[in-house]
Amino acid sequence: GDERGDGDVVLLLHGLTSSSDIFVMPEITNLVTFLHRNGFDDVWTLDFRMSSHFPYDIETRGSTLDDIAHYDYPPALAEIRRHVGERRIHVIAHCLGSVSFCMSLFGGAVDGIASLVCNSVGLTPRVPAWSKAKLAFAATAFEYVFGLPYIDPRFSDAPPFSRRWLLAKAVSAFHPECREPACHMQSFMWGSGRPAMYVHRNLARETHTHERLADLNGATGVQYYRHVNKMVRAGRAVKCYPEDPRHAALPDDYLERAAEVSTPILFLTGDRNNVFTDSNIVCHGILDRAAPGRHELQLLPGYGHIDPIIGKNAHIDVFPRMVDFIKRQAGVSEPWQRASMRT
Repeated sequence: GDERGDGDVVLLLHGLTSSSDIFVMPEITNLVTFLHRNGFDDVWTLDFRMSSHFPYDIETRGSTLDDIAHYDYPPALAEIRRHVGERRIHVIAHCLGSVSFCMSLFGGAVDGIASLVCNSVGLTPRVPAWSKAKLAFAATAFEYVFGLPYIDPRFSDAPPFSRRWLLAKAVSAFHPECREPACHMQSFMWGSGRPAMYVHRNLARETHTHERLADLNGATGVQYYRHVNKMVRAGRAVKCYPEDPRHAALPDDYLERAAEVSTPILFLTGDRNNVFTDSNIVCHGILDRAAPGRHELQLLPGYGHIDPIIGKNAHIDVFPRMVDFIKRQAGVSEPWQRASMRT
């Protein structure tokens, strides 16, 4: 590429309960706009099977992160390759999109990735104690006690005194930090904190409303929580069902060939990450021991889990770090200067 990085391709991957909408939010300078303004004209987003755009995501289904790693990303990248040829492809991934894409990459299902940016979590999901308790019991409780195969930030909009409405009211009782029921439910769905997903002041006023939050991070089935629970207990990304013959080609432990993966990774995490805590710090440490100097870690002062993507000042505080890393992997930029960034 030239000094603007023209010719390189960027693929954006959302997380669980969200969709590609988080990358094109009109109320902020969003990531797609920022990439376009900084020389990356060919930006792709992928709504894979855990996207909130798909109504089947709230049905009783058995999909796991292994399914996504094995069956979603390879054909998606093949289709992108059909259009872009041999141009470099960089990936920016968030949340379980980051976990599942790392699984695909380290499991050998995809290759040829020029660089990868992982926000919040990679191959070593770690969560607060309260989240561990929820992961251990929530999926079973929702399906067999509440009779609900999904959880939705919009539960407060359900008919009064219905199970969904009562749950939302109970959750809100423990979240006096704001008046937005969707914010309360998202804290219940992800992490441990008031709020858990982000730092309030990092969001635009237009973003932090019940309707908008529920739109950006919607309903999801509870089946993925079971796989995350197994990973948290194992301390690393592992198969959900090692005996499943469909995924025999994937490793039981996705870190077993860590030294062989040549794609450089930038691990980003907010220092107030109440969803995946120090997951990326730990993952970077493991990978740096396996392949010294190949990967990078950057902490984001004052940020949480998803506000590095949807925050009102992410284009000032976060996105430049991503672009600098991508351009350096493409050989078109000098190392980013920390002094130029907001702290």
